[in-house]
Amino acid sequence: MTDSNRLGMTVQLQSDLDEAVARVTAALKAEGFGILTEIDIRATFKAKLGAEFRPYKILGACNPPLAFKALSAAPEAGLLLPCNVTVSEVGAGITEVALVDPLVMLSVTTQPALAEVAQEARVRLERVAAVLRAG
Repeated sequence: MTDSNRLGMTVQLQSDLDEAVARVTAALKAEGFGILTEIDIRATFKAKLGAEFRPYKILGACNPPLAFKALSAAPEAGLLLPCNVTVSEVGAGITEVALVDPLVMLSVTTQPALAEVAQEARVRLERVAAVLRAG
């Protein structure tokens, strides 16, 4: 199931967190994205706040050719990179994947040269969502 929200698109998977992260990573790789960062929110909140939180990871995905185009057109676009993808358990055996919409992220700038890059990134991330949805 895929839903759109203000910031991106979401897909629910019938899997645990680790399997979902592996599937997301593989689908992103097929679209030319690598994972630059992986933040384990649950572990961070536990270590820094002593607080419990559901299993939740933030993946910082980057497509180097698209990042190069964006940064060449407007170096300040680095503030909007990488493309974030969240993977979180929302129920027993159910994991939600949320992929940022690059058009929404880049809408904060008036750089027209970035629109093409954002559109291409969006199309690629939509294909990632479709692959995840298909299983």
